[in-house]
Amino acid sequence: MKSVAMFNNKGGVGKTTLLCNLAAYLSIQMGVRVLLVDCDPQCNTTQLVMGEEFASSFYWNDHHEPATTIADLMRPIQEGDSQISDQFAPIYRDRNRFQCDVIAGHPDFSFLEDRLSLAWSEVSAGQIGGYRKTNWARLLCSKVAEHYDLILFDVGPSLGAINRSVLLGCDYFVTPMGSDIFSILGVRNIQRWLSDAIATYEHGVRRCDELTAGALDRYDIPRVPSIRSGFVGYTLNQYLTKSKGGERIATDRYEEILRKVPQEIAQLQANFGAPTLNGGDAKLGDVPHMYSLIPLAQTRAAPIGELASRDGIVGSHYKMIENYEGRMQEIATNFIVNTGLE
Repeated sequence: MKSVAMFNNKGGVGKTTLLCNLAAYLSIQMGVRVLLVDCDPQCNTTQLVMGEEFASSFYWNDHHEPATTIADLMRPIQEGDSQISDQFAPIYRDRNRFQCDVIAGHPDFSFLEDRLSLAWSEVSAGQIGGYRKTNWARLLCSKVAEHYDLILFDVGPSLGAINRSVLLGCDYFVTPMGSDIFSILGVRNIQRWLSDAIATYEHGVRRCDELTAGALDRYDIPRVPSIRSGFVGYTLNQYLTKSKGGERIATDRYEEILRKVPQEIAQLQANFGAPTLNGGDAKLGDVPHMYSLIPLAQTRAAPIGELASRDGIVGSHYKMIENYEGRMQEIATNFIVNTGLE
């Protein structure tokens, strides 16, 4: 089983759309058993996969159905414990068109930011309790590993304690990028942030061994987080040329940005690249612009590749969907190779 986070410090790069559609392709076309974990308090993954009607009822009625949210799983830590809840009841794949199990997000998950910040202070001081709380995502993965081939974590764009704990608990991460300078700056921020986090984590390990010898082994907590060599690729959103007065606006500025991307990614790969990456293998593929099909897919709570005439697909839409599925096949194939997912 592999665990992967989709992460960029830059918002608006289509991260959630990519994550959910990649998950659907892997599940429907390749038979991969996928669990989606929505760690964004805005709950975008839950809404996209389950639909707005489900989300309205689920959250407004305080989820009076047997489904575990991320806030439910984390309640023991919120209340001061060092481990997550043993209760695990995802929304099962037969209830959505993405054919993936889902641990629903919840706005209350944002309250964990302070609790996990305190836990991080304990990590820096070498306290075992801080390591146990910080490694909650890894513990979740170990609890459900026999049921899934892949666990995908969706997170927001912040460089806070929640996202740090998710990244440190995952095997790998993928960075979706847009054709803009802020995506590049986001990659630079990730490098500095992860470097500091890993340094603090590993420094605390030495102190923890002095204070509570053997505790890390007893709780199966790694001395070196997998994410140290966990970068397995990036995607790049294709940009749209614009027109003014019937003429195309020059795209030189976009092309200049795109020329900078390989250099930035090479640095990220040098510092955090997985051993499976070689040369240009970090690029999983390009993500085409889908115009009105994105909001249509959101409204229908469906993967783009599964949209059909009953969803309002007409004319040129079919060619766009075919093109998108071809791109998704490329991304999914490269993803499997780079993560070593069988």
